[in-house]
Amino acid sequence: MQKKKVLPIIVISQFFCTSLWFAGNGVLDELISDFDLNSQALGHLTSAVQFGFILGTLVYATLMIADRYSPSKVFFFSSLLAGIFNLGMLWEGNSLYSLLGSRFLTGFFLAGIYPVGMKIAADYFKEGLGRSLSFLVGALVLGTALPHLLAGSSLFAQWKWVIITTSLLSFAGGTLIVLKVPNGPFRSPAQQPKLLEAFTIFKNVKLRKAAIGYFGHMWELYAFWAFVPVMFKTYKDIHGGVLSTSLWSFIIIGIGSIGCVIGGLTSERFGVKKIASWSLLISCICCLSSPLFFYQPSAIVFLLFLMLWGMTVIADSPLFSTLVAQHAEGPLKGSALTLVNCIGFAITIFSIQILNTLQMSISHSMIYVTLAIGPVIGLSVLYKK
Repeated sequence: MQKKKVLPIIVISQFFCTSLWFAGNGVLDELISDFDLNSQALGHLTSAVQFGFILGTLVYATLMIADRYSPSKVFFFSSLLAGIFNLGMLWEGNSLYSLLGSRFLTGFFLAGIYPVGMKIAADYFKEGLGRSLSFLVGALVLGTALPHLLAGSSLFAQWKWVIITTSLLSFAGGTLIVLKVPNGPFRSPAQQPKLLEAFTIFKNVKLRKAAIGYFGHMWELYAFWAFVPVMFKTYKDIHGGVLSTSLWSFIIIGIGSIGCVIGGLTSERFGVKKIASWSLLISCICCLSSPLFFYQPSAIVFLLFLMLWGMTVIADSPLFSTLVAQHAEGPLKGSALTLVNCIGFAITIFSIQILNTLQMSISHSMIYVTLAIGPVIGLSVLYKK
């Protein structure tokens, strides 16, 4: 299949399938009401998806599933299983623990979607990989934001339809990949799984630096995304107003797709590492300056600030993944991408839970300064000689 036809299919499929990621977040208020959950459910349900994704990526990486088997088939079966477990939220007898189980299993099989989608793209594109992955991660961003848009739409008055729709989209995305995207021309399949071999990738200094930059970015990213609705609530508590939390959460998260595309295009001219570093630096500045914007009275200024943060917090993600893919040895490329994803998402749990704990004891406007820790470490390692 021609490359120009492959990339749009991968992008659309990724968008459809990753709508599962924040499906619970998009209907959190309804879940809290219907199943009598507490206010900390946001952090717990988000962390459950991350935990599932971590275990999933560890299993996929150590067994080299995406390298040993057809990535398109792995993507397909993962999308079916993730969508099925997402539907578990519809059970009327749910408690917090059963909801956590549903989100955990959804996250587990998302490990066969997001990193495997990047693997499929890497199998088709050597030149221009940064741009290709930028479109792919842009699709992830829109998919992540989609449940907020669906939840705020008058067409989805019942929250259960948001869950059903995201599962159907996942089924469609997986089917599209398996029918339309065969194995890529640059695929180098591994023959047998070696449990610890995937971990040898960190002996490569350039890959290790790129991975640590990615880890610093991940410390900030999912905590920011998870708490965007909380940010709007905090601002409304301070100033009043009628900002639509669902709509603006979709916009602030979704605008990151534009950041990904801009980052990918500019990286071809100025270099992948340089653009990734600039994006990480700007989002770090947003973390540190965030308290100032909660207390200024202009809602427009506050929204513009969050839009800038939403663009830069994710723009470096495909670029760091590009650096990892470029420095990984051929047969282990899929496992390298998956393993780095695994560690990165493990880090997100700590930052999410830190915010979840801090919001109970200090001003909500101050807690996001802690998200700067990751970018600071990432930038210092990237340019360490």
